[in-house]
Amino acid sequence: MPVYTVHAPLAAGADLRSTDRFVFIRDGFHLWAAVLGAVWLAWHRLWLAVIGYIALVILIDLVLAKVGVAGGAIATIDLLIAILLGLEASSLKRWSYSRGHWRQLDVVVADDLDAAERRFFERWTARRSDLGYDNNTVDRGAAPPTRDNGQRPPPPLPHASIIGLFPEPGGGR
Repeated sequence: MPVYTVHAPLAAGADLRSTDRFVFIRDGFHLWAAVLGAVWLAWHRLWLAVIGYIALVILIDLVLAKVGVAGGAIATIDLLIAILLGLEASSLKRWSYSRGHWRQLDVVVADDLDAAERRFFERWTARRSDLGYDNNTVDRGAAPPTRDNGQRPPPPLPHASIIGLFPEPGGGR
């Protein structure tokens, strides 16, 4: 099942109520990134990655040709670099978003993007309502929300039958 990471912008003036700007990035192998490396990177506006990818491939090809490695071996190494790009394409997108002042909010496991969005927003709204953020209003003058309003008794003291490195505080060794 695919894994998605959810990212939200932290730009000036943006808040977490602008849910239409949330981005879901699927983790896994991206075939088009492996097949059309530089084109895929440019399509997703990963400009530093485009420059780095092209420079890396050219540098490796020149060094291998200078050393005298056969053309078939150079093509195999280029294929391995393309497969590596396909595997790391999601990480490059996440890195680009983190450089652009975006924050990762959550990780969601779902069958497709629609199910991931549905699952994330169900959890996110439940979490926000548990914290007292219903209807996007926050009472800044109130005490911070707690999970449990009742008083809990202190934990019981350990018994002599406990086995472990430190069975009793201050006990003999």
